[in-house]
Amino acid sequence: MPLLEICCYSLACAKTAQEAGADRIELCSAVNEGGLTPSAGVLKGARAQITLPVHPIVRPRGGDFCYRADEFAAMLDDIAFIRELGFAGLVTGVLNEDGEVDIVRMRKIMRAADGMAVTFHRAFDMCASPLKALEELTDLGVARILTSGQQASAEKGISLITELKRKSRAPIIMAGAGVRLSNLDLFLAQGIDELHSSAGLHVASPMRYRNTGVSMSSDASADEYSRYQVDGNAVAAMKAAMLSAR
Repeated sequence: MPLLEICCYSLACAKTAQEAGADRIELCSAVNEGGLTPSAGVLKGARAQITLPVHPIVRPRGGDFCYRADEFAAMLDDIAFIRELGFAGLVTGVLNEDGEVDIVRMRKIMRAADGMAVTFHRAFDMCASPLKALEELTDLGVARILTSGQQASAEKGISLITELKRKSRAPIIMAGAGVRLSNLDLFLAQGIDELHSSAGLHVASPMRYRNTGVSMSSDASADEYSRYQVDGNAVAAMKAAMLSAR
């Protein structure tokens, strides 16, 4: 049966996803950056309070996936810490200047993550040749590839996703980006093994005092008094639909 992975940007989100029936959690920080490495405190909290498999993302900054030497060194340190804490897997990805999988650095990541399931994240959607990347990631031994089929959403990229699934000899092809209850049937009909969804919404901050003239964000239009959280009802509905389809 297909598995449902929920992308969680806090420990509270992870708890909600777990209670709502998710199968696995991708743990991140920085929702507006598309997911960065969680803090040590959040990682420790997840190990102590979440019983589901949790795969933290290892991504030192937003933007592209071609990293400086110091950034990559920090990634290896983060992987060592995550492995030491006993997580089942992690999520990461590295490209070179030509938009290809950085084989040398990915080999170092695979060695550092020995014994853990490694997901190559949507850096895959930024690579120049997805079929070549599939072969390279297979040879590297990654457990799965998270992809939108190199489109803005997995729904738009369903053609490449199904082709990757058909050609994959080992990595699980996990569809992600815009996966929700309303289009779940599309992926289930194609036999996609795993689905990745944020199932998120923004809620108002509980703060009564608000200084709306000051922003902490580089985006001056950002709402400082809005918080992102996982919608437990959406997770439960998606899981129920997946069970029904089975």
